[in-house]
Amino acid sequence: MRKIVVGCFLLFFGFAQAQELNCSVAFNTDQVAATNQQIFKTLQKALTEFINNTKWSQQTYSGVEKIECSFFFNITSYSADQFTGSLQVQANRPVFNSTYATPILNINDKEVNFTYTEFQNLTFNPNSFDSNLLSIVAFYANMIVAVDADTFSLEGGSKSLESAQNIVNMAQQTQEKAWTSAGNQNRFYLVNDMLSPTFAPFRKAMYEYHFKALDKMSESQKEGKEGVKNALKTLVEVSNVRPNAYLTRVFFDAKADEIVSIFTDGPKVEITDVIDNLNRLSPTNSSKWGRISY
Repeated sequence: MRKIVVGCFLLFFGFAQAQELNCSVAFNTDQVAATNQQIFKTLQKALTEFINNTKWSQQTYSGVEKIECSFFFNITSYSADQFTGSLQVQANRPVFNSTYATPILNINDKEVNFTYTEFQNLTFNPNSFDSNLLSIVAFYANMIVAVDADTFSLEGGSKSLESAQNIVNMAQQTQEKAWTSAGNQNRFYLVNDMLSPTFAPFRKAMYEYHFKALDKMSESQKEGKEGVKNALKTLVEVSNVRPNAYLTRVFFDAKADEIVSIFTDGPKVEITDVIDNLNRLSPTNSSKWGRISY
């Protein structure tokens, strides 16, 4: 489905096969500025090549279909080969018949630690746990592919989610909270909830919001806005079962500012129910919802 839609965006760009991601990698090392910075430059280059040159799914992507994304590491401590910090993962996808790219993922993983020796080989084996660094990066690479696919077809990213879950299972041996159910709103719960029938409305909402709403904006902004409203109603089904669910937060971390823009600009639609649903789904963003014009 993604190939059909993106093909409509660009009509034709050849038949070359390519990996899925076009990823930029960056490191903030302000808190470890006294150390030798060369190792971070080496790691940045190695990770960029690793992410962009690895085939993360069985789908065939042309060069223009690559998913734009970024990995931003904030390193808070570094000693010998030990690194500690956080990771901001972001991804977006194009909206049909427009120059706009909509954010589909924006996650701040605050429990990132790994070992790395300069120039070590970065080779990922999905059937074994070889390093925390490789597992973390491979996990989020699969999550990006999965979420992107979910926006083009209903539950289209299931295979990639299963790959991400397999990485979590392999990493259980580390006993780190970020990989286990002992943690809170972590990698374990992110993929576990995505695959849980309890949270099926989340994935349906992602499909409705993007394919049935944003991708219709070029034909009719009003129809697109109504589609966003329907997607938010679907997301309420998650709140009915699990108020303040992690996936709901994940959704609004990516979408809050965009939703404000959608319902503030362009043709007017009835938004009383929209405001009610938004305040119910994400009360922490109430100040943003207050900026939506009636």
